[in-house]
Amino acid sequence: MNVILLGPPGAGKGTQAETIMGTYHIPQISTGDIIRAAIKNQTPKGMEFKNYSEAGSLVPDALVDGLVEDRLAEPDCANGFLLDGFPRTVVQAQWLDQMLKARGRAMDHVVLIEVDDAIIVERIVGRGVDPITGKIYHLKFDPPPTDDIKNRLVFRKDDTTEVLTLRLREYHQKTAPLIPYYERAGLLRRIDGQGSIDEVKQRVLGALGRS
Repeated sequence: MNVILLGPPGAGKGTQAETIMGTYHIPQISTGDIIRAAIKNQTPKGMEFKNYSEAGSLVPDALVDGLVEDRLAEPDCANGFLLDGFPRTVVQAQWLDQMLKARGRAMDHVVLIEVDDAIIVERIVGRGVDPITGKIYHLKFDPPPTDDIKNRLVFRKDDTTEVLTLRLREYHQKTAPLIPYYERAGLLRRIDGQGSIDEVKQRVLGALGRS
């Protein structure tokens, strides 16, 4: 099964990606991971990407597309894959469709996990990790049991209302055109991302034909 996973930061994509991978035994393909691996392995495309990045230049779509194409050609993707973070634009989506078609493949589902922006901000802001145990707490929803733990929590610098608002705005600008694109293709599966992890999991599996 070939799946694309869409959703705003904080919507729970990571958790649901594990569900999809475990159920269908397919790898999660993240463009960030692909790029880091290509740079680490010093492949020609990885070095080209590094040069653009270090120069502060815009990386051409063709280079990112090429990295994705190479990754999807690897043996572990033979029975399917889960794309996370790609495509980001309609142009990339069109390229992906054409590339897969040329190889006798196609996307099966595009899973969109939807959560209101206000709820996402509430979920993320106030989240901290205990540096001793590694456990993640939330000051409102899952507060630490003692003041000692509360006082030593470490908060990510980008888990602020200001930063998250910018990230959400960027997500909506980049992702919005993809939603009608895949809706017209009959591939979009809208998932209500609010509720317990298990409730969302059942919605995702139901949309993919499993229960």
